[in-house]
Amino acid sequence: MSQTVDRALSILPLLAQGPADLGQVAERLGVHKSTALRLLRTLHEHGLVYRQQDQRYRLGARLFALAQEAVENLDVREIAHPHLVALNEQIGHTIHLAVYEESEVLYIDKVESRYPVRMYSRIGKPVAITVAAVAKLLLADLPEAERRALAGKLDYPMYTSRSIPNHVAFLKELAVVREQGWATDLGGHEESINCIGAPIRGADGRVVAAMSVSAPNVVVTAEELLSLLPLVRRTADVISREYSGAAPSGDGPRTPSGNTPPKEAS
Repeated sequence: MSQTVDRALSILPLLAQGPADLGQVAERLGVHKSTALRLLRTLHEHGLVYRQQDQRYRLGARLFALAQEAVENLDVREIAHPHLVALNEQIGHTIHLAVYEESEVLYIDKVESRYPVRMYSRIGKPVAITVAAVAKLLLADLPEAERRALAGKLDYPMYTSRSIPNHVAFLKELAVVREQGWATDLGGHEESINCIGAPIRGADGRVVAAMSVSAPNVVVTAEELLSLLPLVRRTADVISREYSGAAPSGDGPRTPSGNTPPKEAS
């Protein structure tokens, strides 16, 4: 039975490459045509494959419907939360999870620091969109036209001397974030708070959420926080794999060299 299931499932990635006839399916599976036909008929009955008029088979509409339904029912917060808790237990700092919705970046989860100094942030509260690391990650993944349009409409409050001052600088920062695959907020929102972040990706490689680790500089310096970036990125990758069911796309980790923090593009 397990061999039959394995053979049937092996047909799906084959047809994902394009329509194939009975002979091609049988050859790929290494079985007789009668066996391949039996498997194809079963998949056809469940709507997972479709036989065209030219007698070739392709993936069926039911497969796409199931995939879409599965995606719609995924809860990134539910999947991410245990990984955020585990990371918090390891490093002790505040961890946030955020998503982009209707031109706002919102916190949807938070794991508090174990240190006495706490951050004022709440689940459901909008993020300081022009400076926060999670916001940079989410906006950097938008299509270029949408990214530019949004940047042109935003206000750019100078929370600190390190805040991003205008849309030109913001777009430059987003381009850097998009290229390197991680983001920082080193005193851009509050002088005493530093933050590093990494993206969480769906099966299509697009960023569906972003996570960050934040800490006041009385607890840890910016350089010490940046040394945690590989661990943060690995956690984000684990969440991405669990969320999407596949390894996330994009380049491998590129972390700062030496002990010099990367400069903000503000």
